[in-house]
Amino acid sequence: MNKRWKILTPDEEKVTSVCNALKINPAICRVLVERGFDTFDSTKEFFRPELTQLHDPFLMKDMDKAVTRILSAFEKNEKILVFGDYDVDGTTSVASMYKFLCKIYDPALIDFYIPHRYREGYGVSKMGIDFAADNNFALIISLDCGIKSVELIAYAKNKGIDFIVCDHHLPDNVLPAAIAILNPKQNDCDYPYKELCGCGVGFKLITALAQQLNIEEEHYYCYLDLVAVAIAADIVPMTGENRVLAYFGLEKINSQPNPGIKALILLGNIQTKLSINNVVFVIAPRVNAAGRMDDAKKAVQLFIEEDYEKALEFAEMLHSDNTDRKEADSSITAEALELIAEDPSLQNKKTTVVYRKNWHKGVVGIVASRLIETYYRPTVVLTQSGEVVAGSARSVAGFNLYEAVHACREHLLGYGGHFAAAGLSLLPENVDAFANKFEEVVSATIPDHLLIPEIIIDTEISFADLTKSFYQIICQMEPFGPENMRPVFVARNVTDTGYSKIVKEKHIRFVVKQDKFSFTGIGFNLAEKFDLLKKPIDLVFTLDENDWNGNISLQLKVIDLRSSE
Repeated sequence: MNKRWKILTPDEEKVTSVCNALKINPAICRVLVERGFDTFDSTKEFFRPELTQLHDPFLMKDMDKAVTRILSAFEKNEKILVFGDYDVDGTTSVASMYKFLCKIYDPALIDFYIPHRYREGYGVSKMGIDFAADNNFALIISLDCGIKSVELIAYAKNKGIDFIVCDHHLPDNVLPAAIAILNPKQNDCDYPYKELCGCGVGFKLITALAQQLNIEEEHYYCYLDLVAVAIAADIVPMTGENRVLAYFGLEKINSQPNPGIKALILLGNIQTKLSINNVVFVIAPRVNAAGRMDDAKKAVQLFIEEDYEKALEFAEMLHSDNTDRKEADSSITAEALELIAEDPSLQNKKTTVVYRKNWHKGVVGIVASRLIETYYRPTVVLTQSGEVVAGSARSVAGFNLYEAVHACREHLLGYGGHFAAAGLSLLPENVDAFANKFEEVVSATIPDHLLIPEIIIDTEISFADLTKSFYQIICQMEPFGPENMRPVFVARNVTDTGYSKIVKEKHIRFVVKQDKFSFTGIGFNLAEKFDLLKKPIDLVFTLDENDWNGNISLQLKVIDLRSSE
């Protein structure tokens, strides 16, 4: 698949200023300036995160109301239900809040609730509120959900149950009638950082409670590992407070992790220092698999368990769910690719819509993302769910998927989502009409260039710059994530040494040189471009480290290549 290359061009005056201040390689200075770090003080804050950089939680709108209501519940011995979504952000939010409340209040008066993905659906549920009413809970703290639950929170209020909403999703014009709504994305919330995940918002409430009760920092900073897992898994920007929280959360994971996280690390066979990448690709899928394949309640049980051996039992359940998820994901992706290959009419479209009755609802979103790796276009994967068809949609970078789905609403029973992803339901007899309308809408609105994947390249570089100290500075830019990705470089006029080769039929093991400097590298799924190595090439890559029998060397992780001519 051909890709567009976009090389960023920072302000060179600012680059010179940062180079003079930091005395480091100009390529790194260009990366820093492009990411908004263009003074000595801002780069110092970036490279040396401190927990003192976290904002006062009481700057968040309604924080005082939330704390007052919880302390009132303590005084009246009211029962409190901690309610959260079934994904990583939701389950870590619930686990940290539940553990903290149990530490400062009577555990017999606290419980948690995770809605079942298929019986109740996303977010605050009527079954959850009925559970609270039947068991005499007076207060529900919702985490990573609730901002759009206007009718359900009104229903709870009629049953005498108060709500504190901790959420990070975009609010609608009408807000629920909760006692307090903690969400920095509210228009009238002056909280300085807007990009917290759900667990991050919950952590700010924990911090506020601790400050109000004069509780030592160690009794709430102990949850930073759970916050870091949520930040990584929810793909929120790795900037500002998120980066500080993730930085210190990773430190805790690598020194004294929550027993549940420790068990997942063991089952994930992570033997090196754990990075954000490990969390995204090893820890998060196992936690998400619980909700996709079964019941996410056991993910919370994993995170609140203090005994490592018992935590390992829960982790093994999640590991088993993830094995089932991978099998379903793999087989359904293969079936979907076969459907497209067998139907020429599906191959020349600007969208993909595929449907089979028996596909597992829990993995259709993952399958949609997989299909985009082969057919780079807005994609919808549908399956049967009871009497209706339900599914997930995924977009390509830069295209507003939610608006496209919204334009097809005449064929839908329901839908929801955001710019890059959506969920939808419809009657079986409307699948073809929806597919046709979706194709019509996308074809009319998507610019052709968005159907070609784009690689964002931070800066051009020479092999001569790729030293051990250069790599060490890059490592200090971690943790990486959205808006602070691992730097991507392009090197021009690189030649093959004659030792590059195709491995496992799909990948290239590179041995290449530029001037007198040579490097090895690996390029996954690039074998079709091997013939380009007969002439000088431009190489796009990130810098990595290779440990072979104790010999550590720098290597290139090649993303793409093209002829230099």
